[in-house]
Amino acid sequence: MKDLLDVHTHTIASGHAYSTLREMIEAAKRRGLSLIGISEHGPRMEGSCPEIYFCNFKVIRRDAYGIDLRMGAELNIIDYTGSTDLPAQRLRNLDYAIASLHDICIDPGSTEENTAALIGAMKNPRVNIIGHPDNPCYPVDFDALARAARDHHVLLELNNSSYRPGGSRQGSWEKGKELLAACKKYGTTVILGSDAHIDLDVGAHERSQELLAACAFPEELVINRDPEAFKAWIG
Repeated sequence: MKDLLDVHTHTIASGHAYSTLREMIEAAKRRGLSLIGISEHGPRMEGSCPEIYFCNFKVIRRDAYGIDLRMGAELNIIDYTGSTDLPAQRLRNLDYAIASLHDICIDPGSTEENTAALIGAMKNPRVNIIGHPDNPCYPVDFDALARAARDHHVLLELNNSSYRPGGSRQGSWEKGKELLAACKKYGTTVILGSDAHIDLDVGAHERSQELLAACAFPEELVINRDPEAFKAWIG
């Protein structure tokens, strides 16, 4: 399968990542991507961007440096109703938004609470992607999640970093299989994301690709093969 985009990436602005915007873009070009998205952590993440960071994206040309560029955010979900850590007026500045559960920002709840948090975030029309929904620390109802993502026009992410041996979300591979089974059942579209915190990892989706193959997941439900479809998806 062609894999032409990566929109879950972090630069030094996120506080715990190690490459600049220009370095991430150059890495995407070397990888042969057609589109890269920069998604810094929202302000509730310790050490990350203050709200003002997301106010001035107008100065960044989206055709800069010879690649299609989109500027987004990885929002932190902060309660079990799905509230996130940027106000509506800031969300309007974003090209797209990922919403994720992080234990620094919200304690893991019950399956019902975690599922409600993710579905609540999906109901925000500015949220386009749910990040690493197969994190075992936050058990969820994958059937309910896949149905809601389809109905709310939200992409569910396969996060390559989650499947890394020794990584912080151990057990995600098996949970990813359950997620993909539900997505296949309900015709829910997924997106591969590197979660790169350094330029070396931009576009690195090898483990996610292996998971797709292991589950015989249909290519037509993976948006990475078509950057134009992704741009249409986020409007």
